[in-house]
Amino acid sequence: MNTLIEFFKIIIPTILALLVAYLIINKILDNEKKRLEAELKKTNAQIVTPIKIQAYERFVLLLERIHPNHLVLRMHHAKMTNNDLQKALVQSVKSEFEHNLSQQIYVSNKAWELIKNAKEEIIQIINITSLKVLPNDNSGELAKLILNVVGNLNKKLPNEVAIEFLKLEFTQNT
Repeated sequence: MNTLIEFFKIIIPTILALLVAYLIINKILDNEKKRLEAELKKTNAQIVTPIKIQAYERFVLLLERIHPNHLVLRMHHAKMTNNDLQKALVQSVKSEFEHNLSQQIYVSNKAWELIKNAKEEIIQIINITSLKVLPNDNSGELAKLILNVVGNLNKKLPNEVAIEFLKLEFTQNT
């Protein structure tokens, strides 16, 4: 019986010492893991933040470039027909948009939807306006009509709405 008591006198403190050591080591390892995770997040933020900023910049540039007034001034040439201008404008909008597709992962779903809607509505403005002119006439007629339609709108163009949203989202997220 005395041997059993002596055995427990040795075993119980040993087990307690091992348990305390285990808990201390476990706590140290958890703290180290949290520190490494925080350091990794900080490093990732240093890498991702400039890319996110660039994505917002590129989307604002896209939305400015597909503004009908800017498009017409950039794409219109005196020797074009209305049909040629219409195709060139639509192709330019699509090309600008496709060039920036990969940037969508850096903005919110709402921002991305506004950007896609802006592209579609601007193409729609161009296509509907082009139906009001003769396809083979000089493109100056379509250019003037698009500029007039855009100038007479009583609301903001979808790309202007998207730009405002991007600016707001950017300031809230940085």
